[in-house]
Amino acid sequence: MQDSKDLLDFIDQSPCAYWAVENAKKKLLDQDFKPLLLKENWNLEKKGKYFLDINGSTLIAFIMGENKMIENGFKIAVSHTDSPTFKIKPDPIIIQNNYAKLNTEMYGGAILNTWLDRPLSLAGRILLKSDDLFNPISKLIYFDEALLYIPNVAIHLRPKINDGIALNKQIDMLPILSQVKNHLENNNLLNKKIANELKIDENDILDFDLFLTPYEKACFVGLDQEFISSARIDNLASVHASLSALLKTQKTDGVSMIVCYDNEEVGSGTKQGATSPFINDILKRISRSINTDPDTFSKMKENSFIVSADMAHAVHPNNPDLHDPKLQPQMNKGIVLKVNANQNYTTDGLSGAIVKQLANKANIKLQYYANRSDLRGGATLGHILMSQLNIKSADIGNPMLSMHSAKELAGSYDHKDMIAFFKVFFKS
Repeated sequence: MQDSKDLLDFIDQSPCAYWAVENAKKKLLDQDFKPLLLKENWNLEKKGKYFLDINGSTLIAFIMGENKMIENGFKIAVSHTDSPTFKIKPDPIIIQNNYAKLNTEMYGGAILNTWLDRPLSLAGRILLKSDDLFNPISKLIYFDEALLYIPNVAIHLRPKINDGIALNKQIDMLPILSQVKNHLENNNLLNKKIANELKIDENDILDFDLFLTPYEKACFVGLDQEFISSARIDNLASVHASLSALLKTQKTDGVSMIVCYDNEEVGSGTKQGATSPFINDILKRISRSINTDPDTFSKMKENSFIVSADMAHAVHPNNPDLHDPKLQPQMNKGIVLKVNANQNYTTDGLSGAIVKQLANKANIKLQYYANRSDLRGGATLGHILMSQLNIKSADIGNPMLSMHSAKELAGSYDHKDMIAFFKVFFKS
């Protein structure tokens, strides 16, 4: 259970993608990984350990092999740091009926009603004035307090609320920040709070990327503590599993790598998302450091493998009819191999066979997941990367319930299996 306990601590410390990357970087630095910058020359060494931070919310970390790096290629585990939430709009204070509310916009596909009637806080980054106009100062912020609340409408005022209502994102999902005390200061309420928290001059604040986050600790659930309950299990569980395995990798042939992307929940079409060409550029730079032969990159790609790790749907105990009639993964019964005829998941017979061999070597169980044939499922990072990298790939994940809820549920025992799988993957 220690692996799951470490995961819950990591999630609690990572209220948004920026904090997830910051906490992952601390773990990497503790294990002597060296930071790289895209704008600088690289001098990569055999057995060297390196990482890159892309815009503060995407992380790449890798270990150079000891022998036969061309023959063994890249072993790449991809996951994502972001989760569905609400982003705060610029100039966000709205005054209505003597309440100060924050103007929000939904980020990704959140289940709206799960964000109601629970204490919330704010996390993200603040951009400050600097002497370098093209490089503002960036500071991370998290208010470790119950700061906000989105109230439901009482059943007395909406008698048919239990029949189901459509929540309006602009009207119903605005969190209360404060009761109005001084109308002259309302527009500066948030900036004053930020300045006080960071101990900075309010006038130095240029902009921010701030997100709502549930103000509740992750915890174990169940008669035998067989479940974990937390925000952002999707997909910080996969980030933590791949990172943990990489940190435990002492020796590797080929190049062992994790790529933790931001913006998967909104389509990945950003400079730090999976559609960005930076991963192709990075892999080329690594291959050139191994051998300057122009064919080295193509050879390494042919010998490479990508594991796209994202959480999977466990069969719902109250709604099993929403699932395939036979392929119904359960929590704590093994990691899930995802398949889709239309390649929204990248697993095919060849890559699936490779995953099975890796799982056998790691002595862990596998389950299959496929959508009902009359339901369209979502795509993954692997699906997006296949348009850029012609590398064999498979999609896996641990089974969970309440995906995209403000609080999600997964199995306590599955996380150690995912770490074990990645440890074998990086060493094979």
